[in-house]
Amino acid sequence: MSVLIPKPEPRLLSIVIPCFNEAEAIGSLRKAMDDFAGGLDVALELILVDDGSGDGTWCQLTSWEPRNYTVKAVRFSRNFGHQIAVTAGLDRAAGDAVVIMDADLQDPPEVIHRMLKAYRMGYDVVHGRRLNRDGETIFKKASAWAFYRLMKLAGATHMALDSGDFRLVSRRCLDQVIGMREQKRFLRGLFSWAGFPQTHVSYRRPPRMEGKTKYSLRKMLVLAWTAMMSFSLLPLRIASAAGVLTAAGGATYALYAIGRWAFFGDTVKGWATLVILIAGIGGMILLCLGILGEYIARIYEELRQRPLYIIQDEINHFHHQRDAHPGIGVSRPVGHRHRNPQHQGAGGL
Repeated sequence: MSVLIPKPEPRLLSIVIPCFNEAEAIGSLRKAMDDFAGGLDVALELILVDDGSGDGTWCQLTSWEPRNYTVKAVRFSRNFGHQIAVTAGLDRAAGDAVVIMDADLQDPPEVIHRMLKAYRMGYDVVHGRRLNRDGETIFKKASAWAFYRLMKLAGATHMALDSGDFRLVSRRCLDQVIGMREQKRFLRGLFSWAGFPQTHVSYRRPPRMEGKTKYSLRKMLVLAWTAMMSFSLLPLRIASAAGVLTAAGGATYALYAIGRWAFFGDTVKGWATLVILIAGIGGMILLCLGILGEYIARIYEELRQRPLYIIQDEINHFHHQRDAHPGIGVSRPVGHRHRNPQHQGAGGL
């Protein structure tokens, strides 16, 4: 176990919030952030990333008027996905400690105070562990529970159980993770894999207050498959085991046929048996080729070296920060807007 070295209070706390069609929730989020900032003893910045929303999310972000903190708003040229949106926010976070949370307030901001306490104790990663999943279907609860245990069995022993993306990360850990520019990203796995002293704080997750969840069953399955392919060789090992079992079954059946011919003078009859064997073996071969193809496709995607995301617009809302933190958040005009066509996720290369 790593020896904990206490840390001072962070001079600046960054909170990264990805948003996708969250126009209904932005008002509640703004109020919650105003209340949270009012009870905070450190300088605060919010990094809000609009992941190609089709509603009024971007208009809500551009009209955000912070009270005693800074807001950075980023808009993608299209939907790049939740993990990429979080990555873009992390790329722009300047804090000594950085928190990732969702816009729907199912990650309660008040939990961050307990995360900061663990940070000051010396932990570099503080996961938010859910004690409940109110408002979710039985299938989603069961599948989420099974996913984390399956990842443990598959070899990802470093991964925290029952923890989503809600977490606090130190600057030194974040610098290592944002340097990992792989295309298919599973950030909660990357943070756990990076090491450093880690712990968790448990909290009760309230139901979503506004809008509807944007994580469909298909997106959850894709994320689970990405996690499995990124952090485990289990799919390849399953394919190898299936090949061995299929070959063993074929050899056993061949011995049976030879025995029938040697001792009884007849051959094994049955057109259906032959067809079933051919279809079964052929299906197993195609399955194994598909799994191999997935790994090869990921190699190809990495070799293309495309940027992780493309920025369409970026706005900074500056506000005078507390005098107790000189050099952080110098007062500037609110609503400073800038476009940089050359900054197309340059950090993603």
